[in-house]
Amino acid sequence: MISIRFPDRDNERRALGWLPGRFSFKAIATGETIVPEDALPHLAWEGISFSVQGPATYEQLKPGASAVRGPSAEAV
Repeated sequence: MISIRFPDRDNERRALGWLPGRFSFKAIATGETIVPEDALPHLAWEGISFSVQGPATYEQLKPGASAVRGPSAEAV
């Protein structure tokens, strides 16, 4: 899995509309999107601009690691 970043909101919106159903991905609140390496040529073919940040880290890949989640629930 590769971490990519889009240069502007328009490219990000186009990619997030195009990726579902074609490739697995994870959009993170930091502005990065995690995609399989195979998705990169397809995004480029669609005319979607992006820059490669590098391999995704374990923290980006593990479930529940997204920065878009709220604080964890209090223990009962």
